[in-house]
Amino acid sequence: MIYTIFRQDTKELVASIDTDKNDVILKSGFEAAVGDSESKLNSFMESKGLEKPKTKLTKDDVLSTIKEEDYTILNDGRTTICQLTLKNGFTVVGFSACVDPKNFDKELGQSIAKDNAVEKVWELEGYLLRQRLFEKGLVE
Repeated sequence: MIYTIFRQDTKELVASIDTDKNDVILKSGFEAAVGDSESKLNSFMESKGLEKPKTKLTKDDVLSTIKEEDYTILNDGRTTICQLTLKNGFTVVGFSACVDPKNFDKELGQSIAKDNAVEKVWELEGYLLRQRLFEKGLVE
């Protein structure tokens, strides 16, 4: 993994850290921390008051984007729709259905429908994170 570190206030490049090669390249005027590259990254960033670029999403990240959830059970008695409204007002829909209405379970249907909707949010948030990293020149 390669991290490129910029100052937030000036957008000035201050370091590149390659954790695979255990290598830290610092711009002139900055001092490196000692230890492995991950430790160097953490120590360096902490000493400069910088934040490590976020390069992955967690389930908590995805769930934190959800403002509300609404469920609808269709008249067929076997289909559940979950509409998630995100904090920015965007909506995402997931659904579940059982083959036989006799097997319908409201709680299970809602759980599966929500899981399907959350997967869509995960894709959207993944795209958004990748775009932000691209715009900062951290990925190609």
